[in-house]
Amino acid sequence: MKIKNLKRQKLRNNEYYNMQIVFDELYEKSKKGKIFKNELYELIIDPHNIELAFRNIKNNTGSQTKGTDGKTIKNLISKTNEEVINLVKGKLNNFQPQKVRRVEIPKPNGKTRALGIPTISDRLVQQCILQILEPICEAKFYEHSYGFRPTRGVKNALARAYTLANISKCHHVVDIDIEGFFDNINHGKLLKQIWTLGIRDKRVISIISKMLKAEIEGIGKPNKGTPQGGILSPLLANIVLNEFDHWINTQWLDFPTIHEYANSSNRHRYLRRTNLKEMFLVRYADDFKIFCKSNSDAVKIYNATKMWLKERLNLNISQEKSKIVNLKNNYSDFLGIKFKVHSKGTDKENKKYVVKSFVSDKAHTHILKTLDEKLKCIEHSSQKDTLKAISNYNAYLIGLHDYYNGATHCSVNFAKLAYSILPRIKKFKIKKKINLDALSNFIRERYGKSKQLINVCGTYLVPISYIEYKTVLNHSQNSIYTKEGREKFHEQQKAVKTENIVYLIKNPITQRSMEYNDNRISKYVAQYGKCYVTKRLLSVKEMHCHHITPTHLNGNDHYNNLVIVNEDIHRLIHASTEETILQYLNVLQLNKNDLERLNNLRIKANMKEICL
Repeated sequence: MKIKNLKRQKLRNNEYYNMQIVFDELYEKSKKGKIFKNELYELIIDPHNIELAFRNIKNNTGSQTKGTDGKTIKNLISKTNEEVINLVKGKLNNFQPQKVRRVEIPKPNGKTRALGIPTISDRLVQQCILQILEPICEAKFYEHSYGFRPTRGVKNALARAYTLANISKCHHVVDIDIEGFFDNINHGKLLKQIWTLGIRDKRVISIISKMLKAEIEGIGKPNKGTPQGGILSPLLANIVLNEFDHWINTQWLDFPTIHEYANSSNRHRYLRRTNLKEMFLVRYADDFKIFCKSNSDAVKIYNATKMWLKERLNLNISQEKSKIVNLKNNYSDFLGIKFKVHSKGTDKENKKYVVKSFVSDKAHTHILKTLDEKLKCIEHSSQKDTLKAISNYNAYLIGLHDYYNGATHCSVNFAKLAYSILPRIKKFKIKKKINLDALSNFIRERYGKSKQLINVCGTYLVPISYIEYKTVLNHSQNSIYTKEGREKFHEQQKAVKTENIVYLIKNPITQRSMEYNDNRISKYVAQYGKCYVTKRLLSVKEMHCHHITPTHLNGNDHYNNLVIVNEDIHRLIHASTEETILQYLNVLQLNKNDLERLNNLRIKANMKEICL
């Protein structure tokens, strides 16, 4: 799922569980400087917040990862709503985090990155806390930090960097690399920063403190750092560096002036006559750059930043990786993309410069290696596994295209990749004829015009070099925690009445699992509140949620195994006696198409077809 779609889905989830209004109020109050002393804990344990947290982590790929207790989301989905709510409340009442599982994952440079995986129940607790704290923090966060924040992403960070180089003519960049940022976060300092943001519910701060000190399996209790892999970790990382963001901002953009200026242009014109150094920060998580106008300014900013990070946050920078870059002469790497400025036009006195960007050298090497490995998997896979291997290869390549189309010269890089990988592709038995009808709708729409599609074993490899630059856009600075801001990203669902969804949330089927009740809401909206068989609008009190494959035939509560039907239709699906069948047929007056849909459900429920 694309990031944009995923974020929109989270907004939809907020609507389903009637929590958006709560988040909006928290954001507005935080924006006005409110101090939150006692109410946050009660919001965290609110049943609707817990149900929303379950929905948000349920389909997350990380939910299938085991913690130290060996459990995954599968161990939670069978529990009822009440059982899950009581589980979270019980854990938070006297919170003691379980041990964190340490996992080493390879990095492109051959080294490894340590991840800390909490247990699934602790992740659910973290999600509950995240949902309440995020709107409060969003109101206080710096406008040009883009990592792990709602509606923001890599493309917005790149757009800001390009704008500063192209428009603001900031061609000197301070590249700072913090040594082991996540492993060296000071716990005491972080808790004070949380307090400073107005989060002063001592029960919540106590829980976060215990989370930070959760024992890591095989290592022990940490005295610093926050494990990458925890749901709350990205928010905590942004809280740590938010102080730095605002410090940089007050050195220029928000520097206080005695006179009130009508617009920022006049203000900046005045500031340029002072000894202040013009600087602009762009940050994505712990990867950030400071743009400035001259090398002398860059040197001073580099030294000041190094000193500030050490003195205020007790963080060291990597002398080897941190540097000053003149974009007219050298490339600067940012989020897997390298960029510099090139002169444009023939006017030597008033030279204009424009950004040119490419896939970074490190990323290029890693992509080439990964593509080669995935093609090897296709080459050596058995006949039954070939389609899966091709699907895996295509998904990876589509993801690359979606990410790296933010580089202005991405087509050049991917043409080189295609040429380098060509010997590997030539080993396949390639069919030259392309049947567009055999392509999936997505592949046909996106790659159907390409002459580089390759038919392997009756399916198609996505062409490596079929990519073009897509203009990256600056973030609008609208917030999803305001109605006006939300409308820019997301349209409120109008498929069914909001009060009907609220009714379903407040009236779950108590003997059924939380997964069932959650998917029941999704199906009701997806079917526009209509019966699957008759296509007639249903009131919530007459709707039933039917298992396509019944539970006694090993059916589950997954979304694809559920369908919303009229109460009488549901009885008719399971009816076995001729008398009962005739009774409901007389009441329902089904047409030919209705009967066909009904019989499909009866057959899958191991019931006989109804013949008229």
